[in-house]
Amino acid sequence: MKYALTFALIVCSVSLLVFAGCRRSASAEAVIAPQGAPMATADSNVAPGNDEEFDGKEITKTDAEWKKELGPKAYKVLRQADTEYPYTGEYWDNHETGTYYCRACHLKIFTSDTKFESGTGWPSFYQVANKKNVIEKEDRTLGEVRTEVLCARCKSHLGHVFNDGPKPTGLRYCMNSLALKFEKSR
Repeated sequence: MKYALTFALIVCSVSLLVFAGCRRSASAEAVIAPQGAPMATADSNVAPGNDEEFDGKEITKTDAEWKKELGPKAYKVLRQADTEYPYTGEYWDNHETGTYYCRACHLKIFTSDTKFESGTGWPSFYQVANKKNVIEKEDRTLGEVRTEVLCARCKSHLGHVFNDGPKPTGLRYCMNSLALKFEKSR
């Protein structure tokens, strides 16, 4: 009985640590574009023509527009930096061949050939499709330093990246399914 209780406490502790590794507080700082950076207007409701590589044309919308377009759950993740619970998202166990796009603006973020089983309960990738398509920003919420991953085009929160992934990069992009839109290869 003593060993069973100890084991249960260890399992609970590890689960909490894994969850905290990808969890993000909704009270984090807003991303502010660098001075002089081009900003799109609020009426930029359609994505630019190139979804493969960020071309510098940002998409901005009002909160009301994002809420209407994304729905409540995706809005909380993409625009308020919330995190879905592990093993609940649509793509954590997806093994199909295809491409993962930002759900908010359809910019290409990952391909299925870089997805791996991290054991965390979130879709994990060891490399982005194009470094220009994401912004990596220091995140000091939860009492630790992490690296937040944002879509370069619409500044939506996608997840975090950690230095405990597989070769060849050693990175683990721990993403929210609600932040991504998967499209199968034809």
